[in-house]
Amino acid sequence: MSATSDARRTPRGLETRSRIVDSAARLFYVRGVNATTLDDVRLASGTSKSQLYNHFDDKLALIHAVIDVQSKFVLAREEQRLRGVKTLTGLRRWRDALVQANSLQDGSYGCALGAMSIELSDNDEKSRQALNASFVAWKRMLVETLTRLRVLGVLTEDADPQRLGTGLLAALQGGYVLAQNAHSSEPMAVALDMALDHIAFFAHN
Repeated sequence: MSATSDARRTPRGLETRSRIVDSAARLFYVRGVNATTLDDVRLASGTSKSQLYNHFDDKLALIHAVIDVQSKFVLAREEQRLRGVKTLTGLRRWRDALVQANSLQDGSYGCALGAMSIELSDNDEKSRQALNASFVAWKRMLVETLTRLRVLGVLTEDADPQRLGTGLLAALQGGYVLAQNAHSSEPMAVALDMALDHIAFFAHN
């Protein structure tokens, strides 16, 4: 192991790396990936140029680290919100939590993963693959939730969790984009309501 690699694994080195990634994640979310420079990250994280390059060879390496951290955060949040959903009311509470969080910033900035996907997926294959894996995992959680509702008898056997899960995630991500442009969470609320109304069509009376 090289001296540089060893330094990266010390408690102080890990703390520095975490501070850099967290600062980059905030800047990427608010400003966008392309508009954020490494100097911006260095200033925001309070690190020197040598410290930054000790942990990341270039901006692309930092981007990949941010995708990893943001994906874990979003998926952990969604897993926590969805794992206890056993009714359509519970699914609407999931919707309410997302809309409320979005409304706190007037619809600005959108989804952290969606925003990076728009900027990166056509330009960096590794980023595209990582983000796609995150969306696949997110959809899987929705599919598992809808499958649970069908097994519990909340939804009829005609309900297709795969199709409904895909539509629900698409409504969510499209809602994020419209809310970002409108600077209002209303379009996101409408998109999710329409998707949930369609799901409710398959509910047992």
